[in-house]
Amino acid sequence: MTQAATPPANPKTGKPARTHARTRAGTRASVTTHVLDTARGVPAEGLVIEVFRLGTDGTRQPLTHLVTNADGRTDAPVVPPEQMAAGSYELVFHAGAYLAAAGLIGEDGVPFLDAVPIRFGISDPARHHHVPLLLSPFGYSTYRGS
Repeated sequence: MTQAATPPANPKTGKPARTHARTRAGTRASVTTHVLDTARGVPAEGLVIEVFRLGTDGTRQPLTHLVTNADGRTDAPVVPPEQMAAGSYELVFHAGAYLAAAGLIGEDGVPFLDAVPIRFGISDPARHHHVPLLLSPFGYSTYRGS
């Protein structure tokens, strides 16, 4: 019997690198996010995220709301394995409140970005999906992560 290979260690922390199961069993399939404050070069701690599943008619079914931790991630998956299903989803990042708390909006108190919605589709609910957000006071970027 052969042993499974141990993931390589993270060179900064010495801890094993994170891995995500990508099997049809889907026990680890989920949706995760990571929010980085690119204006300050730090993780975006304390940013509120609302999560919705979208109906075929565009209606939004609330699933949960989460708050990012000190690493800019959520302590639980955005969409946990037991809620994974093919379909469309929306994450709403409450950027305005975060940017205001971080002192990154003008003296008038009106943020350029307030709620940042990201809509995406899942065709294979057995796969892990990662939706990072790179955020600054005047722009943002996202992509399908790993």
